[in-house]
Amino acid sequence: MAPRLQLEKAAWRWVETVKPEEIRQEHIELAYRVHLPACKRGACRRNCKGNPNCLVGIGEQAWLGEIDENAFHNIDDPNSERRDKNTFVGLTNLGATCYVNTFLQVWFHNLELRRSLYQCHNSRAQEHNSESDYEPQSICEHLQYLFALLQNSNRKYIDPSGLVKALGLDTGQQQDAQEFSKLFMSLLEDTLCQQKSSSLQNVIQQQFCGQFSYVTVCNQCGRSSALLSRFYELELNIQGHKNLNECVTEFLKDEKLDGENRYFCESCQSKQSATRRIKLHSLPPTLNLQLMRFVFDRQTGHKKKLNTFISFPEQLDMGPFMEGKQDQKFVYELSAVLIHRGISAYSGHYIAHVKDARTGDWYKFNDEEIEKMEGKKLQLGIEEDIVKTQARKPKCSKGYHCSRNAYMLVYKVQEEESSDPPMTNVEVPAFLQRLVDQDNHKFEEWCSEMADMRKQSVDKGKAKHEEVKELYELLPAREGEPYEFVPLDWLKRWLDDSTATKEIDNTLFLCSHGKLHPDKVGDSKRVSLKAAQLLYGRYGGGPRLDDSSLCTECVSQRCRELRLKNQLNEDFKEVSNLVKRTLSDEGYWVGKASLRSWRQLALDQLEEDDEETKHSNGQTNGQGLLTNSSKEFSQELSEGNEEEMKTFNEDIVCSHGGLSILETERKLVSSEVWTKLREYFPKAPEFTKDQESCQQCLTLEQEEKDNEAVSKMMALDQKNQLLNLFHEKNRPVLTQWPQGTDVLYIVPLFFVDEWRKFIRRPTKCSPVSNVGNTLLLCPHGGFMFTYDSLINGDAQHIALLWPGEWEVISRLFIVDQPISIHCYSQTTPSGPTTQYTTQPDLCWECRESFLFQQQRDLREYTQATIYIRKVIEDKRIIKEAGAELNASSSEAEEERDGDLKMDGERDPDFSQSEDGSKRLKLGESSAASSTSAPSTNVTKQGGIRRSTRHRKLRGEKALIVSANQTLKELKIQIMHAFSVAPFDQNLSIDGKSLTDDSATLGSLGVIPESIICLKADEPIADYAAMDDVYQVRMPEEGFKGTGLLGH
Repeated sequence: MAPRLQLEKAAWRWVETVKPEEIRQEHIELAYRVHLPACKRGACRRNCKGNPNCLVGIGEQAWLGEIDENAFHNIDDPNSERRDKNTFVGLTNLGATCYVNTFLQVWFHNLELRRSLYQCHNSRAQEHNSESDYEPQSICEHLQYLFALLQNSNRKYIDPSGLVKALGLDTGQQQDAQEFSKLFMSLLEDTLCQQKSSSLQNVIQQQFCGQFSYVTVCNQCGRSSALLSRFYELELNIQGHKNLNECVTEFLKDEKLDGENRYFCESCQSKQSATRRIKLHSLPPTLNLQLMRFVFDRQTGHKKKLNTFISFPEQLDMGPFMEGKQDQKFVYELSAVLIHRGISAYSGHYIAHVKDARTGDWYKFNDEEIEKMEGKKLQLGIEEDIVKTQARKPKCSKGYHCSRNAYMLVYKVQEEESSDPPMTNVEVPAFLQRLVDQDNHKFEEWCSEMADMRKQSVDKGKAKHEEVKELYELLPAREGEPYEFVPLDWLKRWLDDSTATKEIDNTLFLCSHGKLHPDKVGDSKRVSLKAAQLLYGRYGGGPRLDDSSLCTECVSQRCRELRLKNQLNEDFKEVSNLVKRTLSDEGYWVGKASLRSWRQLALDQLEEDDEETKHSNGQTNGQGLLTNSSKEFSQELSEGNEEEMKTFNEDIVCSHGGLSILETERKLVSSEVWTKLREYFPKAPEFTKDQESCQQCLTLEQEEKDNEAVSKMMALDQKNQLLNLFHEKNRPVLTQWPQGTDVLYIVPLFFVDEWRKFIRRPTKCSPVSNVGNTLLLCPHGGFMFTYDSLINGDAQHIALLWPGEWEVISRLFIVDQPISIHCYSQTTPSGPTTQYTTQPDLCWECRESFLFQQQRDLREYTQATIYIRKVIEDKRIIKEAGAELNASSSEAEEERDGDLKMDGERDPDFSQSEDGSKRLKLGESSAASSTSAPSTNVTKQGGIRRSTRHRKLRGEKALIVSANQTLKELKIQIMHAFSVAPFDQNLSIDGKSLTDDSATLGSLGVIPESIICLKADEPIADYAAMDDVYQVRMPEEGFKGTGLLGH
């Protein structure tokens, strides 16, 4: 089918030969496209909006093909959350609790620990009423219930939030897994000590506790002393080692105590050099070996992860490490490997590889997902890194495994061969099984409910499928049969099962006559009367639009407009040709802008005349062809960027209603052209060739010329009298008081700047009449500056005048209050001295308030700009700039122009006092440079130095900071901007080093517009270290405030 625009043009092509009064029913049906052929399925890629008979591509594809039951619902199969046969149960990750889940799975697979926990007394569970949910209280109760669910639940995974909440852990923050293991075991041991059974009280010690002693031998006398100690895990250093045997050997090796570490020998009664080592006495049934992957880096002050490969055996013989016990066997079998994926100590993911004690099979526990490891997948401690690395895995011998991510190895003592089979079967006690059955019952009810919901959705979808299939076949209106129009959007929503079907609303399709608007045909579809009756009967709505709803009035109006537009094209060509001809008789004045845009004005007027046929909702007719035609005409307009006109010839009408005096803006056209134009603009202003220009405008023009001449004369006279002041030559300077005078006069720099503007452009700028010295005075009439403050920076507010210049200024301008500074020389016993005073005198009260406000601004600024400049070897060599992150370019800021505003304008450096006069705002200072003290650019101690504009050097970067921000937070911003880690940053300001990370920028003397020098140590190439720094921008809290430290 042809594009929509072509269909619209074809629908109205008949207007070229048919007048409005000649319109018949066939023309109306052409306009409403009643007889356009319907599209066939497969012929259109998308629905033809311009064809009301096209019913293809409106969403019917989903209903006419094969039925897909899954398309009728968005409910997952509840059986997907059911535990498979002979599999283990997973644990939900609550955000960042994978480290908790891995240990829970390891402890669950410790059969002795599980069996002992089941034996713990739990009166709350035993007496629990099945009508309510069971809520454990103590850690033992939580572990009992959790282990029972892991053993016999029907769910694929269970939620450990009860235990996590009881421990007070933050589910969104990942913690140190090794620290969690120690603290949780300590808490569990304390809890079990409260049990009455002695076997339960000591279960943690019996399973995980071993003994070693620190043996110290004096090098002087040979005396040996031993300090016995218990351990629950051996912490093995892996740095510089390749296998587990090397790590254990280093753990037990001799340590020399000398220098400041010398040992106090009881025999020698003095500090002596000694040798200390660890001696193993007994090992527990479950041996936990912590591989110290997460270590403290003294250089950076943060933790880091050692991503080195360590080889470990499936069978570990600890016999060689047990002194004096060669007759006993200490053979252990690997039962679990705990893994940390990721190269940083502050992020990553925890996974556990655990051996099933009953079958000997290995499983991968990854939160909710559990996978059996066999064949090629049986690579213990191996998990794909989150960030790809180049390191290759070393080759391992048979019976050995190698990992760069394993951080804890769990070994179980090898059972001695005996006639009794090992106790691998752990039964869930009846009181816990009852709770598990209750949870399983809830799960089955939920599965049944979800299945019912799926079935209801499928049944509803099938019914809708039959309805749509039946109705869609009835939709096409056959030739000669009754029909109705239905909104296209409603049909699409009806065929979209995801949205609720509302009643049919045709109100937006009505014209002002209450019938179907011709422009809305493309947004509606023509359907058979039978289909319409079924749709309205089921869904309701209206008003219904049948063949009697085709609007004759709208079609006639549109026919009239289109014919006028066609005529307008011909008249435009004719007028364009006539305007080029030379005039031979009388003519008429026409505005050049009007002449360039008269066709568009005529089109706009046609649309205004169409107001009466507007749609009832306020939208105009002709959104189709009329709008497109207007766009086409607009593109053909002649060049010109005139302001939008509403009336033809208004561009040559002056404000008094007469002919404009600007002859260059108008053109003389012939009577023939004017007659044509009057047909379209009967109300346009008419000016004949002999029409005189507006006399009032001529008078005003002459007055303006006279005023400009007076201003030029005034400016020339003032310039000649104050020539040095205008050219800034021979200016007095306070730091070197000029000889020959004991007084200088002061005026605001604003006055001088405004006066210079007038002198340079007297016809464009208003003359200055008032000096305005009250701007430099406080509300009490006192002067705001001292001699010392003026030579130290405050002179940027004022201009100094010679007495002769002041005489001229007093004569030429209105002076509200003279201000002068006097120099007195006195002879004292210590020698001649010079004193300076001002008239009026200094107001100390307001001066102190002004200084106090400046100091407060230094301490309390927010969102201010500072600049970071990178240097190398104390030379200001700027490195090439990279992409700026969190930086604000000073070149994007507006120049802070310190010029004081004219009367009536609001200036940010000045505020209104109570008496209405302008006063200097105490909180800020102007940024204008002083013309009276060119040799001085000194900032007063304690004041804010404001330059007019900071010229940012290449590679220098601007940052937005606040006074209460710490130096550490600034270093994080600098890290993002320069890719330099905080511990590699050496910052200084004005030669002073910034080292206190906890100090605020305000306390360190960092003020707005400051330049901080950055000297970087060796650039860091280790991604993990950069990631560590990024993660520790906030202080580590660890398990502070949790139940692990509160027992």
